[in-house]
Amino acid sequence: MTTTFLYKSDPVRGRQWAEVFRQHAPDIDFRIWPDIGDPLRVRFLAAWEPPADIATQFPHLEVLFSSGAGVDQFNFAALPPTLPVVRMVEPGIVRGMVEYVTHAVLSLHRDIPAYRRQQQAEQWRPLPVRPANERRIGVLGLGSLGQAVLAQLKGFGFDCAGWSRSRHAIDGVQCFAGQEELAAFLARTDILICLMPLTDATRGVLNAALFAQLPQGAALVHVGRGPQLVSDDLLAALDSGQLSEAMLDVTDPEPLPAGHALWRHPRIHITPHIASMTQPLSAAAVVIDNLRRFTAGEPMVGLVDRSRGY
Repeated sequence: MTTTFLYKSDPVRGRQWAEVFRQHAPDIDFRIWPDIGDPLRVRFLAAWEPPADIATQFPHLEVLFSSGAGVDQFNFAALPPTLPVVRMVEPGIVRGMVEYVTHAVLSLHRDIPAYRRQQQAEQWRPLPVRPANERRIGVLGLGSLGQAVLAQLKGFGFDCAGWSRSRHAIDGVQCFAGQEELAAFLARTDILICLMPLTDATRGVLNAALFAQLPQGAALVHVGRGPQLVSDDLLAALDSGQLSEAMLDVTDPEPLPAGHALWRHPRIHITPHIASMTQPLSAAAVVIDNLRRFTAGEPMVGLVDRSRGY
């Protein structure tokens, strides 16, 4: 029986995936939703939002792949408890995130937002320039994206640190772990970068209590997930001077409605969730590699630990 791989996401990207499968996995029947073919033959599904009746519609499904880097959009309670779920880990996502965060950090480091406000006011006023080694960078989340970002920022000479739930050791980076070390991490961070996945534990984590533990005048780069940020607390921290600037690529909701306070604040700089996107060709190649790993009984890259939510 022919194995079917079903793609349920952006159909334009799906057609690019189909070409990669045609060239490198021609034995697999690649289909794009809603052309599912025989549902009994669907063993693999790539989706941003899987169908609600996944267990009954595809009773022989063996692996669910997320078409993006996150899996917080999945309702795990509605998925078969033993179904492996794999998040997207591919070079295009990493490169895009490194580019975006590097741009954001350098802009904050060199006071570009302040110069933009001065330009609007027709002011010519040089600000003191601090060397990179005097600027302390802190990354919340030390997964593949966090580590790649830190590797790049180290190259500029920034004083880099990272925090995660579990212990890591990264050359040239001061690593903190667990709630008992979070305060110390925040106290030494001038530019905070949020790269954590969205879980019950991280929902609302960027709040007044956390901001108060940063040095006065610290800045935020938020590229995690919108619900991790308490918007009113950010606005209050900016108005009080506890935070100096915030660069947001994610918000809650998305898109922000017209008239929302985040749009209007002069020290908030918003982009529409474009920091990093999967690149179709490399994403399809990564999935094919994972299919081969699965068939061979080897660990798949990006396999989600359901107890952690990522």
